[in-house]
Order: sequence, then C-alpha cells, then structure tokens
Amino acid sequence: MKNGVILAVASAFIFSVMNVFVKAASETIPVSEIVFFRSVIGTIIILFLMKKAAVSFSRKGVPMLVVRGMLGALYLLAYFYTIAHIPLGDASILAHLSPFFAILLSAVFLKEKINKRIIIVLPLFVLGAMFLINPFSYDSYTVYALVGVLSALLAAGAATSIRFLSKSHHKYEIVFYFLATGTLISIPLMWHEFVIPTLMGWIYLLCIGIVSLIGQIVLTSAFTHENVMVVEVVRYIGIFFNVMWGFLIWGETLTFISILGGALIIAGSIFLSRRKHEAVSMHQPPLKKGIS
Repeated sequence: MKNGVILAVASAFIFSVMNVFVKAASETIPVSEIVFFRSVIGTIIILFLMKKAAVSFSRKGVPMLVVRGMLGALYLLAYFYTIAHIPLGDASILAHLSPFFAILLSAVFLKEKINKRIIIVLPLFVLGAMFLINPFSYDSYTVYALVGVLSALLAAGAATSIRFLSKSHHKYEIVFYFLATGTLISIPLMWHEFVIPTLMGWIYLLCIGIVSLIGQIVLTSAFTHENVMVVEVVRYIGIFFNVMWGFLIWGETLTFISILGGALIIAGSIFLSRRKHEAVSMHQPPLKKGIS
C-alpha cells in the first residue's frame, strides 16, 4: 500500500479500536500502567520485526530519534489520561486538534508549504468535526481538557519528527524509539499505583499493545509517503470512527448530523487522495529509497 492518504485513514481506524480497549481498561487499571504494557509489548514485537527484516540501529540521527521517542511517549500519557477522564468523543476532538499544530510545525521545521488545496479542504474537515462533536454541548473544559490539548500539540510534534526521520531511517527503528521511551518513562510513574490486572484486564492490555503497534507502523508508513499536513488532516476521520464505536458498543446516539459529519470527512479524504500529487510541497526533498 503506497498511498499515504489511505494509510492515514487505516491508521485512524486502527487507533480508534485501540481507544476502545484503553477506555475499557482504564476503568480498573491506572493510565501509567496501560502506557507501560502498551509500550513494552510493542517494544518486544518491534525488536522481533527488526531482526526478521534485518534492520539495524542507526549511529546517526540518534538525538532526533530520542526526541521523537519523548514526544510520542508524552503524547501517549497525555492522551490516555484524557481518554480515562472524559468522554471518548470529547477526547477524540481534542486529540484531532493536532493537524492545526502540525501545519505550523511542519512549515517551520520542515519548510513544507501550506498548500492552497489543503487550505481549501481544511474547512470541510473542521465542519465535519463540528457536526460529529457538537461544540455547543461540549462540557469537559477542565484540567483534563487542557491535557487533551497538550496531547494534540505533542502528537503534532511527533508527526513532524517522524516525517523528518523517515528520510533517513527505517520505520521500524522510528517506532522502536517511541515504544522504548514510553516503557522507560512509564515505569517510575506507575511505581506506586501498580495494580494486578484481572483476566479481562490482561486481555485488554495485550490487545492495546498489539493493535497500537499495528497502528503505529501504518501511521509511520503514511508519513514516509505523504506530506505531514495531508496525513494529519485526513486523520480527522478518526473522530467518525470513535463516534461509530460509541454507537455500536455503548449505545450512544448516532444522529443525522453525526452521519453528515462523517460523510464530509470521508469526502475530504477522498478529495485529498485523488489530488495527492498536488498536495506535496515542491520543496520537499525526496525520501531515501528502501523506506516503506
């Protein structure tokens, strides 16, 4: 699969499944513990994949790999904390503020132009998001909501660093630094609040680790094939997926407005996918061959 937009949509769907498991697990398991198991399970699997694919660790660019790991790990903590304390829909809309931050960061650090086509289609995504999550009934403006905004900023920083690293590093190595850093950071945080999970809790944790790793690999692939701005904007479709899970699993009302919002986001994704070649900045240097 080479189309970055399709990969972005796929990653949004996979991460929405992860959100369901995180929301369920957080009822009995501390957030820091969820992050630990999510990270350590992924680290073990990614090391196996690196060995199988004969991917070795780079000696160059290590500081930036560490930065990517830190940004990703802190994002994970902030996002899971938000999911655990406010409704999944509210957490989702806050996390999807990241495209706005990503557009700014990629323009500053990667010199990617804010393409006119993205500016034209962005209101379509914003309007769809507003239909899906009614801002006039949003009632989670608390410290948890502020953490949600912080998670969006950290996610944008992580996305920008992935795009930068994808020019010279294999996606498995980029994902490894993210997961390994998440493991190390979460250990001291969960030290005094660790609980022994129930059987169902262990199942949730295992699913979170496996599903999130798949999503991370797909997302990293999306950034290796596509402009940061395009990928982040397309990922707005994740809001629709979260609303869908809320309807199917928890019986949350799926209104006509919600369906309309999802349709707008999907339409915008298709539009960007068809015009992909025009959305990539002419100043973006070619990626290193062999990264896929």
